Amino acid sequence: MKFSVFSVMTPDTTPERLVGYLKETGYNGVEWRFKDIPEELRKEQHSFWGNNLCTILPEITNQEIDDLRLKAETNGIEVVSITPYLNAGDLASTEQVLQVAQKFGASTVRIGVPVYDRSQNYNDLFKKAVAYLKEVEQMCKQYKIKGLVETHHVTIAPSASLAHRLVSQFDPKHIGVLYDPGNMVHEGYENYRMGLELLGEYLAHVHVKNACWQKRQEHEDGTVDWSVEWALVEKGIVDWKQVLHDLKAVGYDGYVGMEDFSRVLSTKESLKHNIDTVKRLLAEIELG
Repeated sequence: MKFSVFSVMTPDTTPERLVGYLKETGYNGVEWRFKDIPEELRKEQHSFWGNNLCTILPEITNQEIDDLRLKAETNGIEVVSITPYLNAGDLASTEQVLQVAQKFGASTVRIGVPVYDRSQNYNDLFKKAVAYLKEVEQMCKQYKIKGLVETHHVTIAPSASLAHRLVSQFDPKHIGVLYDPGNMVHEGYENYRMGLELLGEYLAHVHVKNACWQKRQEHEDGTVDWSVEWALVEKGIVDWKQVLHDLKAVGYDGYVGMEDFSRVLSTKESLKHNIDTVKRLLAEIELG
C-alpha cells in the first residue's frame, strides 16, 4: 500500500511546507483540499473546514499550479487527488475541478453526492445523483481522471453498499468509491470485508481516520443522547488492523490517505503518528 494525506487535516500549514513534511515522514502522495475561503473566514483561527491554509483556491493560476506540482514531483510526492466539496448536479464546478486536477496530474477527484437530511425522499435524490453521474462519467472519461463517491454520513452514500448501488451502473474506469470507515462510525457501518468485496473493482481509494461515540446528555426519563467525536486512529471504534487485513484480503494495494481530525497532536506529530501507526498495523498483519 501507499500513503497519502488529505490536506484538510493540516490547516495551519501551507501546501509548500506540507510537501516537505510528507517527504520527511515517508509519505508517497497528497490529496489537495480544493475550496473557496471567503474573506471573513481568513481572519479566523486556522481550522479544518474554515480558514485552512492548506487549501487550493479555485482562483489558483496556472503558474502557481506548475510551481506546486513541480515541488511535489521534486520531493517524490504524487498528487493523488484534487478533493472539493461539490454539490451533486453542479456540472460547471465539477468540470472546473477536473481541469485543475488535470493540470496537477492528479488521478482522482471527489464528486458530489446528495445530502440526506429527511427533507427529500431518498429515491428522488438517487435519481438526481444518477443523472449527475451520467454526465460526470463522460467528463471523467474526457479528462482521464476517475471521479470518486465517498462513503460519507448525511449523504445518500453513507455505506459501502449504498455507494455501490449508486456507482454500479457506471464504468469503474471512470467512476469509483472512496471508502471511509471513519465516516461510517456516524452512520453506515457494515462488516468491512463484506463491503469491500461488494465494491470490488469500484474500490479506488481509502481514507484513514477514527471516531467514537460519546454520551452527551442523560435525561430524567433515562434516555441518553449520544454524539460522535473524532479520535486518534488507534483509539476509535474502527478496528483499523481489521480493516487493513480486509483490504489486503481483497487485493487492495492502492493509497490509504490520512485524515486525522482528532486535534490531539500537532500537525507534524499527527502526520508521523498516523503513518507510523498504519505501518505498524500492517507489519503485525504480515507477522500473523
